[in-house]
Amino acid sequence: MSNLEKRIRFASDLARKAGRLALDYYKDIGALTVVSKGVQDMATEADINTENLIRQAIEEQYPQDAFFGEESNETYEPKAEGGVWVVDPIDGTQPFISSIPSWCISIAYIEDDSVRLGVIYDPCHDELFVAGKGMGAQNNGKAMSVSPATSFAEGLVSVGYSNRVSPDATLLPLARLMTENGMFHRSGSGALSLAYVAAGRLIGYFEPHMNVWDCAAGMLLIEEAGGRAINFFDNQDYLKKGGLVVGATKGVYPALLAIVEG
Repeated sequence: MSNLEKRIRFASDLARKAGRLALDYYKDIGALTVVSKGVQDMATEADINTENLIRQAIEEQYPQDAFFGEESNETYEPKAEGGVWVVDPIDGTQPFISSIPSWCISIAYIEDDSVRLGVIYDPCHDELFVAGKGMGAQNNGKAMSVSPATSFAEGLVSVGYSNRVSPDATLLPLARLMTENGMFHRSGSGALSLAYVAAGRLIGYFEPHMNVWDCAAGMLLIEEAGGRAINFFDNQDYLKKGGLVVGATKGVYPALLAIVEG
Protein backbone atom coordinates (compact mmCIF):
# COMPACT_ATOMS: atom_id res chain seq x y z
CA MET A 1 0.00 0.00 0.00
CA SER A 2 1.40 3.40 -1.02
CA ASN A 3 1.79 6.31 1.37
CA LEU A 4 -1.11 8.10 -0.32
CA GLU A 5 -3.33 5.04 -0.01
CA LYS A 6 -2.53 4.87 3.70
CA ARG A 7 -3.45 8.53 4.11
CA ILE A 8 -6.72 8.00 2.26
CA ARG A 9 -7.65 5.08 4.47
CA PHE A 10 -6.73 7.09 7.57
CA ALA A 11 -8.76 10.13 6.42
CA SER A 12 -11.74 7.96 5.50
CA ASP A 13 -11.83 6.25 8.88
CA LEU A 14 -11.35 9.59 10.63
CA ALA A 15 -14.18 11.23 8.67
CA ARG A 16 -16.54 8.45 9.73
CA LYS A 17 -15.45 8.76 13.36
CA ALA A 18 -15.91 12.55 13.28
CA GLY A 19 -19.25 12.08 11.56
CA ARG A 20 -20.52 9.87 14.36
CA LEU A 21 -19.63 12.54 16.91
CA ALA A 22 -21.29 15.31 14.88
CA LEU A 23 -24.37 13.16 14.32
CA ASP A 24 -24.78 12.69 18.07
CA TYR A 25 -24.90 16.47 18.45
CA TYR A 26 -27.28 16.77 15.49
CA LYS A 27 -29.76 14.41 17.13
CA ASP A 28 -29.93 16.74 20.15
CA ILE A 29 -29.84 20.14 18.43
CA GLY A 30 -31.83 21.85 21.16
CA ALA A 31 -29.01 21.31 23.65
CA LEU A 32 -26.40 23.14 21.53
CA THR A 33 -25.15 26.64 22.16
CA VAL A 34 -24.99 28.56 18.87
CA VAL A 35 -22.46 31.38 18.49
CA SER A 36 -22.46 33.90 15.62
CA LYS A 37 -19.12 34.50 13.90
CA GLY A 38 -20.68 37.00 11.49
CA VAL A 39 -23.67 37.41 9.19
CA GLN A 40 -25.02 33.93 8.33
CA ASP A 41 -21.88 32.41 9.85
CA MET A 42 -22.53 30.24 12.89
CA ALA A 43 -20.60 27.83 15.06
CA THR A 44 -21.52 25.45 17.87
CA GLU A 45 -19.63 23.22 20.26
CA ALA A 46 -20.33 20.48 17.73
CA ASP A 47 -18.11 22.28 15.17
CA ILE A 48 -15.37 22.91 17.71
CA ASN A 49 -15.33 19.47 19.30
CA THR A 50 -15.54 17.67 15.97
CA GLU A 51 -12.59 19.67 14.67
CA ASN A 52 -10.64 18.96 17.86
CA LEU A 53 -11.21 15.23 17.37
CA ILE A 54 -9.92 15.42 13.79
CA ARG A 55 -6.98 17.62 14.68
CA GLN A 56 -5.83 15.41 17.54
CA ALA A 57 -5.94 12.29 15.37
CA ILE A 58 -3.93 13.95 12.60
CA GLU A 59 -1.33 15.35 14.98
CA GLU A 60 -0.85 11.91 16.51
CA GLN A 61 -0.64 10.06 13.17
CA TYR A 62 1.19 12.68 11.10
CA PRO A 63 3.08 15.03 13.44
CA GLN A 64 5.18 16.30 10.53
CA ASP A 65 2.11 17.80 8.85
CA ALA A 66 0.39 21.12 9.50
CA PHE A 67 -3.30 21.52 10.28
CA PHE A 68 -5.64 24.22 8.91
CA GLY A 69 -9.22 24.03 10.19
CA GLU A 70 -12.19 26.36 9.95
CA GLU A 71 -12.51 26.76 13.70
CA SER A 72 -8.80 27.12 14.45
CA ASN A 73 -7.22 28.60 11.32
CA GLU A 74 -5.77 31.54 13.27
CA THR A 75 -3.32 29.14 14.91
CA TYR A 76 -2.01 27.76 11.61
CA GLU A 77 1.75 27.32 11.38
CA PRO A 78 3.28 25.80 8.23
CA LYS A 79 5.77 22.96 8.68
CA ALA A 80 8.67 22.62 6.28
CA GLU A 81 8.76 18.83 6.32
CA GLY A 82 5.12 18.00 5.58
CA GLY A 83 1.94 19.05 3.83
CA VAL A 84 -1.19 20.55 5.35
CA TRP A 85 -4.50 18.96 6.30
CA VAL A 86 -7.42 21.27 5.53
CA VAL A 87 -10.59 20.56 7.48
CA ASP A 88 -14.15 21.76 7.77
CA PRO A 89 -15.60 19.80 10.70
CA ILE A 90 -19.19 20.61 9.77
CA ASP A 91 -19.75 22.22 6.39
CA GLY A 92 -23.32 23.45 6.36
CA THR A 93 -23.62 24.63 9.95
CA GLN A 94 -26.80 26.58 9.22
CA PRO A 95 -28.63 23.50 7.89
CA PHE A 96 -27.11 21.54 10.80
CA ILE A 97 -28.57 23.83 13.48
CA SER A 98 -31.85 24.01 11.53
CA SER A 99 -32.19 20.19 11.60
CA ILE A 100 -31.83 19.97 7.82
CA PRO A 101 -29.80 16.90 6.73
CA SER A 102 -27.54 18.82 4.35
CA TRP A 103 -24.14 19.01 6.02
CA CYS A 104 -20.91 17.04 5.98
CA ILE A 105 -17.38 16.51 7.21
CA SER A 106 -14.71 17.67 4.74
CA ILE A 107 -11.04 16.63 4.96
CA ALA A 108 -8.33 17.30 2.38
CA TYR A 109 -4.57 16.89 2.34
CA ILE A 110 -2.52 19.39 0.33
CA GLU A 111 1.13 18.98 -0.59
CA ASP A 112 3.13 21.36 -2.81
CA ASP A 113 -0.04 23.36 -3.55
CA SER A 114 -1.77 20.26 -4.91
CA VAL A 115 -4.67 18.46 -3.27
CA ARG A 116 -3.52 14.89 -2.83
CA LEU A 117 -6.64 13.47 -1.24
CA GLY A 118 -10.18 14.58 -0.51
CA VAL A 119 -12.77 12.97 1.75
CA ILE A 120 -16.33 14.18 2.28
CA TYR A 121 -18.61 12.28 4.63
CA ASP A 122 -22.36 12.80 4.92
CA PRO A 123 -23.34 11.18 8.25
CA CYS A 124 -27.09 11.65 7.77
CA HIS A 125 -27.06 9.44 4.67
CA ASP A 126 -23.91 7.45 5.48
CA GLU A 127 -22.21 8.43 2.22
CA LEU A 128 -18.44 8.60 2.04
CA PHE A 129 -17.01 10.37 -1.01
CA VAL A 130 -13.29 9.73 -1.49
CA ALA A 131 -10.70 10.77 -4.07
CA GLY A 132 -6.95 10.39 -4.37
CA LYS A 133 -4.85 12.31 -6.89
CA GLY A 134 -4.63 10.17 -10.01
CA MET A 135 -6.67 7.40 -8.36
CA GLY A 136 -10.25 8.26 -9.32
CA ALA A 137 -13.21 8.96 -7.06
CA GLN A 138 -15.56 6.70 -5.15
CA ASN A 139 -18.80 6.84 -3.19
CA ASN A 140 -18.95 4.16 -0.48
CA GLY A 141 -16.34 2.15 -2.35
CA LYS A 142 -17.97 2.33 -5.77
CA ALA A 143 -16.41 4.30 -8.63
CA MET A 144 -18.29 7.43 -9.55
CA SER A 145 -18.21 9.84 -12.47
CA VAL A 146 -19.70 13.18 -13.37
CA SER A 147 -22.82 13.53 -15.48
CA PRO A 148 -22.41 13.38 -19.28
CA ALA A 149 -24.35 16.66 -19.52
CA THR A 150 -23.08 19.25 -21.98
CA SER A 151 -25.69 21.99 -21.52
CA PHE A 152 -27.48 23.77 -18.69
CA ALA A 153 -30.79 22.30 -19.83
CA GLU A 154 -29.65 18.79 -18.88
CA GLY A 155 -29.54 19.13 -15.09
CA LEU A 156 -29.19 21.28 -12.00
CA VAL A 157 -26.43 23.75 -11.24
CA SER A 158 -25.93 24.29 -7.53
CA VAL A 159 -25.22 27.83 -6.35
CA GLY A 160 -23.43 29.04 -3.25
CA TYR A 161 -23.64 32.46 -1.65
CA SER A 162 -20.94 34.30 0.24
CA ASN A 163 -21.39 37.50 2.23
CA ARG A 164 -17.69 38.20 1.70
CA VAL A 165 -18.51 39.56 -1.75
CA SER A 166 -21.31 41.62 -3.28
CA PRO A 167 -24.70 39.88 -3.70
CA ASP A 168 -24.40 40.68 -7.42
CA ALA A 169 -21.53 38.18 -7.64
CA THR A 170 -24.15 35.48 -7.10
CA LEU A 171 -27.32 37.09 -8.47
CA LEU A 172 -25.98 38.15 -11.87
CA PRO A 173 -24.56 34.71 -12.81
CA LEU A 174 -27.77 33.16 -11.49
CA ALA A 175 -29.84 35.37 -13.80
CA ARG A 176 -27.61 34.46 -16.75
CA LEU A 177 -27.95 30.76 -15.89
CA MET A 178 -31.75 30.96 -15.94
CA THR A 179 -31.70 32.98 -19.17
CA GLU A 180 -29.76 30.11 -20.75
CA ASN A 181 -32.42 27.55 -19.77
CA GLY A 182 -30.60 26.44 -16.64
CA MET A 183 -32.07 25.68 -13.24
CA PHE A 184 -30.43 26.23 -9.89
CA HIS A 185 -30.14 24.26 -6.65
CA ARG A 186 -28.90 25.29 -3.21
CA SER A 187 -28.31 22.98 -0.27
CA GLY A 188 -26.44 25.15 2.24
CA SER A 189 -23.32 22.98 2.05
CA GLY A 190 -20.84 23.86 -0.67
CA ALA A 191 -18.65 20.84 0.06
CA LEU A 192 -21.57 18.43 -0.26
CA SER A 193 -22.73 20.14 -3.46
CA LEU A 194 -19.27 19.66 -4.99
CA ALA A 195 -19.42 15.98 -4.02
CA TYR A 196 -22.81 15.77 -5.75
CA VAL A 197 -21.28 17.13 -8.95
CA ALA A 198 -18.63 14.41 -8.74
CA ALA A 199 -21.36 11.82 -8.19
CA GLY A 200 -23.28 12.93 -11.29
CA ARG A 201 -26.26 14.30 -9.35
CA LEU A 202 -25.57 17.93 -10.22
CA ILE A 203 -24.00 19.19 -13.43
CA GLY A 204 -22.14 22.08 -11.86
CA TYR A 205 -21.51 24.29 -8.86
CA PHE A 206 -20.32 27.84 -8.41
CA GLU A 207 -19.75 30.14 -5.46
CA PRO A 208 -18.15 33.59 -5.78
CA HIS A 209 -15.99 33.04 -2.73
CA MET A 210 -15.15 29.92 -0.73
CA ASN A 211 -12.59 29.23 1.92
CA VAL A 212 -10.15 26.42 1.20
CA TRP A 213 -11.59 24.17 3.91
CA ASP A 214 -14.97 24.29 2.14
CA CYS A 215 -13.80 23.34 -1.33
CA ALA A 216 -10.42 21.56 -1.48
CA ALA A 217 -11.79 18.03 -1.06
CA GLY A 218 -14.79 18.64 -3.34
CA MET A 219 -12.78 20.02 -6.24
CA LEU A 220 -10.46 17.01 -6.22
CA LEU A 221 -13.53 14.75 -6.20
CA ILE A 222 -14.85 16.48 -9.32
CA GLU A 223 -11.54 16.27 -11.18
CA GLU A 224 -11.00 12.62 -10.28
CA ALA A 225 -14.59 11.84 -11.34
CA GLY A 226 -13.87 13.22 -14.82
CA GLY A 227 -15.04 16.82 -14.40
CA ARG A 228 -13.28 20.18 -14.33
CA ALA A 229 -12.65 22.64 -11.52
CA ILE A 230 -11.17 26.13 -11.49
CA ASN A 231 -7.50 26.44 -10.56
CA PHE A 232 -8.21 27.66 -7.04
CA PHE A 233 -4.64 26.97 -5.94
CA ASP A 234 -3.05 29.38 -8.43
CA ASN A 235 -3.36 32.10 -5.79
CA GLN A 236 -0.36 31.76 -3.48
CA ASP A 237 -2.43 32.96 -0.50
CA TYR A 238 -5.35 30.56 -1.11
CA LEU A 239 -5.16 29.16 2.43
CA LYS A 240 -6.02 32.45 4.07
CA LYS A 241 -7.86 34.37 1.37
CA GLY A 242 -9.92 31.74 -0.47
CA GLY A 243 -11.49 32.61 -3.81
CA LEU A 244 -13.92 31.83 -6.61
CA VAL A 245 -14.97 28.20 -7.05
CA VAL A 246 -16.42 26.70 -10.23
CA GLY A 247 -16.72 22.99 -10.85
CA ALA A 248 -18.75 21.06 -13.42
CA THR A 249 -18.88 18.35 -16.05
CA LYS A 250 -16.34 18.88 -18.82
CA GLY A 251 -19.11 19.78 -21.23
CA VAL A 252 -20.77 22.33 -18.94
CA TYR A 253 -17.66 23.87 -17.36
CA PRO A 254 -16.76 26.41 -20.10
CA ALA A 255 -20.30 27.83 -20.22
CA LEU A 256 -20.58 27.90 -16.41
CA LEU A 257 -17.25 29.71 -16.06
CA ALA A 258 -18.35 32.20 -18.73
CA ILE A 259 -21.60 33.14 -16.97
CA VAL A 260 -19.83 33.41 -13.63
CA GLU A 261 -17.09 35.67 -14.96
CA GLY A 262 -19.65 37.67 -16.94
